[in-house]
Amino acid sequence: MIKAATRLDSVQEYYFSTKLREVRSLLEEGKPIINAGIGNPDLLPPEQVIPAITAALQDPKAHGYQSYLGLPELREAMSQFYKKHYSVSLDAESEIIPLMGSKEGVLHISMAFLNPGDAVLIPDPGYPTYASATRLCEAMPVTYALKEENHWLPDLEELELLDLSKVKIMWVNYPHMPTSVAGSKELFEKLIHFAKKHEILLVNDNPYSCVGYEEKISVHQVAHSKDVVLELNSISKTFNMPGWRVGMLTGKSTLLKEVLKVKTNMDSGMFYGVQKGAIAALKTGDVWIENQNRIYKIRRDLTIQLAEKLEIQPQEQNGGLFVWCKLPNGMTDDKAFVDQLLHESHIFIAPGSIFGKNGEGYVRFSLCVNEDKIQEMIHRVTKKVEA
Repeated sequence: MIKAATRLDSVQEYYFSTKLREVRSLLEEGKPIINAGIGNPDLLPPEQVIPAITAALQDPKAHGYQSYLGLPELREAMSQFYKKHYSVSLDAESEIIPLMGSKEGVLHISMAFLNPGDAVLIPDPGYPTYASATRLCEAMPVTYALKEENHWLPDLEELELLDLSKVKIMWVNYPHMPTSVAGSKELFEKLIHFAKKHEILLVNDNPYSCVGYEEKISVHQVAHSKDVVLELNSISKTFNMPGWRVGMLTGKSTLLKEVLKVKTNMDSGMFYGVQKGAIAALKTGDVWIENQNRIYKIRRDLTIQLAEKLEIQPQEQNGGLFVWCKLPNGMTDDKAFVDQLLHESHIFIAPGSIFGKNGEGYVRFSLCVNEDKIQEMIHRVTKKVEA
């Protein structure tokens, strides 16, 4: 019998990978499941994107290997995206690496900077992949608490009490998933001061900032931050293109060169047509993004109505793709709540505990569900309550 590597002993299959098999099984049984658990945009990309990729297929260069650094015009489009939305200047030649989705960047960064035995600060609640990538590199995840009473922000005074001598990386994610808390430039200033003091690489995972938030923030907006900072970003959420797998890593050239050593051994470049489509998306005007945000606001308002029908408490938020809610009356078994809703009302949402211990007693609704389906969920829940 061929045994798997011991590093996999501490890594489990992703929750949604296993849970969605159950959801698919229920659908195959004829159950009318509405999936409001996944942040998988259901709207279409900007209208110029599909013609751009279609035209690219006729280019003789489309079918060969591509540069590990992507097309120069893709990096330039990413640079202009940062300039336009964040007022941040990035050198397209040296401070941007296109990625096949920002998720791969989490592992690439971890492999580039972690040695066995290093420690990594990981938000709780937060994206589970931060901890998985850390363990795959045989480093040690050290969670730091994000709590409702502190508005889901890090308590830096509490962090200062930890033994930080082995900490190499600190993951942050603002605007935050799963709570949708926006964060701020002031928060980034404090985090960068903390990172410099303790010689920690600070990485902000930033795919949601253009979805509904009035102020679009980037960790690079803090002056003189690049010595200790990297930022991941993505076209998936902003432009409804998650399946295209286009992300970006931004930061100081010397840091990016270390990540590139990993990436160039893991892939052979992004498909030419996808790059051309991504360029078209990144050049999209503000009117299109504003229209998207109006759609999400309508969905958010309806989802809050749904939460109230379920007698759970929505957290204050004004952007992102999710509504984060607290269960009532001290209830903490969020997975039981999710299973009951799935099997009794055929509605799937995400339990907060999959994002960490501090997510226990909370649930997350995705806004990647059209208005008619949200109305149907409200109808099902209202009918059940009245029964």
